[in-house]
Amino acid sequence: MPGGPAGPRGLYRRLLRLHRALPPALRELGDRYVREEFRKHKAAGPAEAQRFLREWENYAALIRQQINEDKQKSREKTVFGIQLTEEKLNDFRDEQIGQLKELMDEATKPHKKITVSKDSEHKS
Repeated sequence: MPGGPAGPRGLYRRLLRLHRALPPALRELGDRYVREEFRKHKAAGPAEAQRFLREWENYAALIRQQINEDKQKSREKTVFGIQLTEEKLNDFRDEQIGQLKELMDEATKPHKKITVSKDSEHKS
């Protein structure tokens, strides 16, 4: 079953743990979005639940890979997430497009921009 041995709850916890490695503003936004989406899909039918969990598993794998790459970089800033292709956007329902717009608006608010320097505390 998607979601690993602990099912949806285990996947949910794993996502929140992965977010701990993100910059603070991204972590806050990601945590909020994960909570809302899992809450909305509690009563999803089996086919929808399977698609939902598969997409979140894909997200977890992507974020885990990007976090590992970020740890290996010394100076470059990692860009988290991916660009959505036009083909992928065409597959979304209007409601999902609205959610993406809200997410983009929230992510690009001026007060959410935070610069994090990993090396600043460790220099002698």
